[in-house]
Amino acid sequence: MRWTIGALACALVLWMAGAAWADVEIRKGGSSWAVVEDDRTVRINGSSVGKIESDGTVRKGGSSTGKVDGDGTTRKGGSSFASVEQDGTLRKSGSSIGKIEGDGTIRKGGSSWGSTSHCCGDYGSKRTVAAVLFFFSDDF
Repeated sequence: MRWTIGALACALVLWMAGAAWADVEIRKGGSSWAVVEDDRTVRINGSSVGKIESDGTVRKGGSSTGKVDGDGTTRKGGSSFASVEQDGTLRKSGSSIGKIEGDGTIRKGGSSWGSTSHCCGDYGSKRTVAAVLFFFSDDF
């Protein structure tokens, strides 16, 4: 079979589109803990616990509980309580508490807390992981 440049380009675009919509898995201490599905449903230990909407609104049990703004400011009840920076640094009350690294490693206080798959090459995916950590984990 001969591949033309157009066919190769089309195959590459389809592959990249599929990769962009892969579920994001978050592992804690090496074990699977949370998954953000391609429809943005958040599952913890297999059970649906909420959803992260495309505008950053975080829902638990159908009710809005907060939001991660486009600039990384994280709000509960309208008030800022945390943030995620472009480089993945996680802050609460202005102090660094951890980081989501580009390779998917999640650090808390400098130590490895966990990791992610299908994540963290772009700021949007870091914001999604930060939303899960801030709103669904007691550790952050």
